[in-house]
Amino acid sequence: KLVTINKGVEKDGAFYLFSLRLIPVFPFFLINLLMGLTPMSVSRYYITSQIGMLPGTAVFLNAGTQLAEIDSLSGIISPSVLLSFALL
Repeated sequence: KLVTINKGVEKDGAFYLFSLRLIPVFPFFLINLLMGLTPMSVSRYYITSQIGMLPGTAVFLNAGTQLAEIDSLSGIISPSVLLSFALL
């Protein structure tokens, strides 16, 4: 039953992995376990995962930076903080 999945991963595996990393619907540990069952090479898996997780990391970094800059109660509703939370 995994023959068709393995053929798809060999053909477009990096695209599947990249899409799964960008869309945080599935937990990363589950993706890691399932991709370990496929014939994808370790180097391709690593590079695709790092590129796919970079936008999410940047969004969390931005949100943390904006939260650190709040110095008053009115700072919570500033446009930059609201935009950061909208991106999350």
